[in-house]
Amino acid sequence: MNRLHDKLLKWYIALRYSERGATAVEYGLIVALIAAVIVIVVALLGTQINAALQKVTAALNAYG
Repeated sequence: MNRLHDKLLKWYIALRYSERGATAVEYGLIVALIAAVIVIVVALLGTQINAALQKVTAALNAYG
């Protein structure tokens, strides 16, 4: 039983002080922030982008 306890304690310490997990969390936060910015920009500019694309479509249809 003592051996198992020692192995679990060593595993916990190695996991606790591993920086590999922290890096993954940081990348996850960066991706979430980028996604949030994209959603906000699309929400704010969505109607303007749609209007511009409709003008382009109308202009292309006039020549076609």
